[in-house]
Amino acid sequence: MTELDFGKKISAAGGKAYLVGGAVRDKIRGVKAHDKDYCVTGLDEKIFNQLFSGAAKFGKSFPVYSIEIDDAPCEVAFARKERKIGTGYRGFDVVFSPDVTIEEDLYRRDTTINAMAIEILSGELVDPFGGRDDVINKKICAVSEHFTEDPVRALRAARQAAQFHFDICAETFEAMRACKEELANEPTERIFDELLTALKTDKPSIFFRSLERADLLEVTFPEVAQLRGKIQPAAHHPEGDSYEHTLQILDDVAKINPKPIVRFAAMAHDFGKGVTPPEILPHHYHHEKRGLEVLEQMNKRMTLPGDWKKVAAFVIKEHMRAARFNKAGKIVDLLLKVHGLKISVKDFCDIIKIDNHGLPPYLEHAQEIIDELLKIGGKDAPPELEGKEIGKWIHDERIRHFVKIYGKEFVFNGS
Repeated sequence: MTELDFGKKISAAGGKAYLVGGAVRDKIRGVKAHDKDYCVTGLDEKIFNQLFSGAAKFGKSFPVYSIEIDDAPCEVAFARKERKIGTGYRGFDVVFSPDVTIEEDLYRRDTTINAMAIEILSGELVDPFGGRDDVINKKICAVSEHFTEDPVRALRAARQAAQFHFDICAETFEAMRACKEELANEPTERIFDELLTALKTDKPSIFFRSLERADLLEVTFPEVAQLRGKIQPAAHHPEGDSYEHTLQILDDVAKINPKPIVRFAAMAHDFGKGVTPPEILPHHYHHEKRGLEVLEQMNKRMTLPGDWKKVAAFVIKEHMRAARFNKAGKIVDLLLKVHGLKISVKDFCDIIKIDNHGLPPYLEHAQEIIDELLKIGGKDAPPELEGKEIGKWIHDERIRHFVKIYGKEFVFNGS
């Protein structure tokens, strides 16, 4: 079914179908939308079910249907109004009926760039809050005073700023600040969802800087907030304190690596500097150990994906040492550990390269070396060896193999 066919079917039954949300915004921006959402007005749900009997229904507080339009699954919802009756994102009384207008539906949305609709059959743009002008002027503005009723909208505004490189207007920053108390009690999975989306943007630092300006960084990402003011030796870190360093590393890694898990590990690599004792600043001795403790606290607070936690912990622990190893045994052990991670060798090297302004020779050839090391396995062990002896032989033999092939190329001593 085409979009036009969908619109005609709704119209023939007495309703109107609209393209809404991000797809309208992206159309004005001149970019292709990743997905499309639709809103229906003037139609009873019973009639809708008769028209689209095969549509899958989901949603608890209000019905949303999944329908294939233009060969892609699309969400179709009925126009609805909301009334705040409690706290958090569940504290709403939702009303949907054929009498709710498209303008009333758009009024409940977060920012003006997402509060537009296009009527499918006529192509008319419905823009009661100036979203088109805000897209053109690259502004993030709250639709109304209802912005603060769902505190996570503050994170969405920060994320939209990062996604589109738009500026948040002053009034919206004030609305974001008003979300602070309620935001501190929001389910952490909602906070993580916004973090995930922000990490996919071209410049994730905008997300964190926007939250900082709105005085929300401490209640959403305290691990990042506490890096502020933690000075570093200027000779090695002319960019400034640990906060500025972290955001710069995050953005620079984002330029060369698209994976959120890698970008998160880059963001976390210096977490330990946020809790460096003031009396030893600007030095950050043992910040790797402290960083693991901070990561664990973060995980307790919001339960990170297991792979994210494992990779971030590895980067925190090894990001300083990896650039300095010159012993064959340590090099071999590190490379084999990297091989066992849920990221590629290149992913790990991307972080080390950005943080250290280059790579040591062994990491420049990391995948090649790993391929050579893996050629040696248990099948090659002397037949008289058993159990742990085989493992030890494999380990020692891989080191010998590394020395034999790369001993003249890389500087190292002993094992």
